[in-house]
Amino acid sequence: MEKFTTITGIAAPMPLVNIDTDMIIPKQFLKTIKRSGLGANLFDEMRFDRQGNEIADFILNKDAYRSAEIIVAGENFGCGSSREHAPWAIKDFGISCIISSSFADIFYNNCFKNGILPIVLPEADIAVVMKDAEKGANARISIDLEAQTVTTSDGEVFSFEVDSFKKHCLMSGLDDIGLTLDKQDHIDAFEAQAAQTRPWV
Repeated sequence: MEKFTTITGIAAPMPLVNIDTDMIIPKQFLKTIKRSGLGANLFDEMRFDRQGNEIADFILNKDAYRSAEIIVAGENFGCGSSREHAPWAIKDFGISCIISSSFADIFYNNCFKNGILPIVLPEADIAVVMKDAEKGANARISIDLEAQTVTTSDGEVFSFEVDSFKKHCLMSGLDDIGLTLDKQDHIDAFEAQAAQTRPWV
């Protein structure tokens, strides 16, 4: 998993509330267990019509937001079923940070395990950041995980809270497997000692 420290990029404004995981990645794309390739179908039923043509007024189809790295969304982002394909699709598309006033719990935790930083801000702060994101490609929003700040293109700074362990994992690029491998020396030492003290096991 890639380390997350800071990003400065385009933020796509998506003021919809209750954006659920079926909107993020529809069920017909859940047949794969690969994390790559799902970005092509992110928000599939919102981005494309039934003939597969782009829907021009969807935010990520607009030229200003095609390279967005951040989403600023309405409350309760990631609700619905707990499919991990949702953060996979978001990350594969190129989104590394989502800012909202609230998230569904399972989706929120899955983000950290897949290199995505979900940021919770009060509604009043979201309104300011959302308005800044509406400026398009000319505006760049900066995220600093170490300092736990969001900075708008106008220089307004908002602080956010994040669990210290989740922060450590993101900044170190450690998912669940990475966390285990990070303890490899301790595991090997335990196994060696166990082999001596309990050779029959």
